Amino acid sequence: MAVIYHSEPKLNSPALIASWPGIGDIGVIAVGTLRRLVGAEEFAEIEPYEFFYPKRVYIRNGELKDMEFPASKFYYSNFNGRSIIIFIGDEQPAEGGRRYADGPKAYQMANMVLDVAVKFGCSMIYTSGAAVAPLHHTLLPQVWAVPNSERLLEQARGYKNTVLMSNMEGRSGGGAITGLNGLLLGVARKRGLDATCLMGEVPAYLQGFPVPYPKASRAVLQVLGKALDIDIDTAVLETLIEHTDRQIETIYDSLPAQIKEQLDKLKHVTRPEPGAPVPSSGPITEEDKKRIMEDIDKMFKKEPKGD
Repeated sequence: MAVIYHSEPKLNSPALIASWPGIGDIGVIAVGTLRRLVGAEEFAEIEPYEFFYPKRVYIRNGELKDMEFPASKFYYSNFNGRSIIIFIGDEQPAEGGRRYADGPKAYQMANMVLDVAVKFGCSMIYTSGAAVAPLHHTLLPQVWAVPNSERLLEQARGYKNTVLMSNMEGRSGGGAITGLNGLLLGVARKRGLDATCLMGEVPAYLQGFPVPYPKASRAVLQVLGKALDIDIDTAVLETLIEHTDRQIETIYDSLPAQIKEQLDKLKHVTRPEPGAPVPSSGPITEEDKKRIMEDIDKMFKKEPKGD
């Protein structure tokens, strides 16, 4: 397995932004939109053969001609004098039918992405995914930040609409990020590379639905614009947000009245101020949240998921 370079662009201390699919595809929508907005061009990819099974094969005149694998591609841009490398993976290498990366293959892929970061002298690495949160879909999602070093904490606190994951209610200063969006953060720390994961909030009751959540992608994209010091017009996501909001409302309206009554309480969840911990009590209690999720679990079968 190897990184195949189609070209070797000239870059000046670039930032690397990476993402893989996850809940609501929050990260890949945010990073994919960034790629289009800065006009990033493909320059390299990770060979897929030892990471993935083919998605499909192509047969012509009775003969198998080709196979299509999930892509893992690098793009670059020198946008307004700012060098950027963007990595987007179509799929996470996993074993046993899991959706999220685990095992040696996941660790190998994380290191191969970071090898590219080191090769081009990346100054900072960002990953992006979803944060499952007890909030209503009509509320503005916040971004949870997880830096991999103490010196990055103050920088993360300075981003608008962003809170440290460790400050969220009930986390007691800790937490976990499932899959490569989190693994890359830890491997970067072991290799002495600065990195931060930015996770857009998705309502807990939507995590099992096959619906994207671009409202949270927009929040992540706004933080990335600030972090990269570039102007990003997030208006390009408005049409998608309106479309998915209508889908979510249709799903929401189909729920039994007693469940909707419980979920409506999430409209009153206390929102933390950036940089400050959440109050220990509020209009909705931990018992309320537990009961809401138990009711939803009865309605929908879903496999354990998390970014």
